[in-house]
Amino acid sequence: MPSQPAPGDPLSVPFPNVAIDVFTAQEWELLVRLPGRVIVAATHTGRPGRSVREGLAGLDAMAAGRAFDSDLVRAVVAAVYAERMPSVPSRPARDLLDECRDAVRVLGERADPADSAAYRQWVQSIAARVCTGGRGPAAGQLGPGDRWFLADLGHALGMV
Repeated sequence: MPSQPAPGDPLSVPFPNVAIDVFTAQEWELLVRLPGRVIVAATHTGRPGRSVREGLAGLDAMAAGRAFDSDLVRAVVAAVYAERMPSVPSRPARDLLDECRDAVRVLGERADPADSAAYRQWVQSIAARVCTGGRGPAAGQLGPGDRWFLADLGHALGMV
């Protein structure tokens, strides 16, 4: 039976316009942690020597979700900022893609289609910002590693 995280749980933050109780605690945690995992994975793909700038670009893209026209995305951003749980160790990108597919399944089963699309687009935009170092597409062409990562991520998120 779906339930909200327990009171006092770092993932429990009140969201007046979002029925997060449609998600199980495990599903909500997946949706909240996935954007950060995407940042970590994107900083480890493509060209070697990614800097702090790329990671900060990802965090900026994550924070930009506060302005999205999606209650779900705004609720996830708020939960990310409220989170006080220790970070989990980084896992390979393949696991990340499986988590993306799981998130797409959860969103398809439990979220409004518009919120699902907004969440998936937001996560993809976070990865793109990391891969371009926050400079946008005009900053130059992406290397093959970045292109493959973004393409695989887009497929896993059901964006293509």
